[in-house]
Amino acid sequence: MIRLEHLHKRYGSLQAVDDLNLEVPEGELFCFLGPNGAGKTTSIKMMTGLVRPDQGTITLAGINALEEPVRSRSQVGYIPDMPFLYDRLTPMEFLLFTGDLYRMPRKEVPEKAEEMLETFGMLERAHTLCRDLSHGMRQRVIYAATLMHRPKVMLVDEPFIGLDPHSIRLIKDLLREHTRNGMTILMTTHILAIAEEIGDRIGIIDRGKLVVCGTLEELKAATPGSARLEDLFLSLTLQ
Repeated sequence: MIRLEHLHKRYGSLQAVDDLNLEVPEGELFCFLGPNGAGKTTSIKMMTGLVRPDQGTITLAGINALEEPVRSRSQVGYIPDMPFLYDRLTPMEFLLFTGDLYRMPRKEVPEKAEEMLETFGMLERAHTLCRDLSHGMRQRVIYAATLMHRPKVMLVDEPFIGLDPHSIRLIKDLLREHTRNGMTILMTTHILAIAEEIGDRIGIIDRGKLVVCGTLEELKAATPGSARLEDLFLSLTLQ
């Protein structure tokens, strides 16, 4: 569902992504780890079309994302590390707007929007202006909007920043549920314990290069002396 082949991106003298090759199959939750500046967000932005790669191929849900960007984006949900909401819209209005953007059937959109707001415990705030919501509530609205059109692939960049324990549990359970139902999720996070808990496979990128990739057990077996993901991560990434 996600295939990156020989992906490169340079900013001046900085090689942000260096010959990245990665495949993520259907129904997998893949955790993409790395220190700050390693190339995680740049990789995701290339997948979403926000950044154009210098070289390489990106295939999402069987669609070449560089040759058919609009068709590709219709199959993808994206949650950035700093999500944006229109402050003068309410959560319900934002979800209706999102449904229209993805050309969902008009009759289906209001019902689906209400369903998603209920899932994220936001029905009572459905008609509150987004500018008056807390950070955690705004994050919930973003997740609700992202899942409105039932994407086949979901790209999530640092999903747990600033969230309370209840919201973190909700998001973790939701991500696992959707992968069980066939969605493919690529997620970056600095919270190694969460990657250890919910990731089907883990990839570690450093200075633009994919250093290792596999299940937690495979990574530990390949790195003697690493009893925990934290030990493995620190031993493989440069300071």
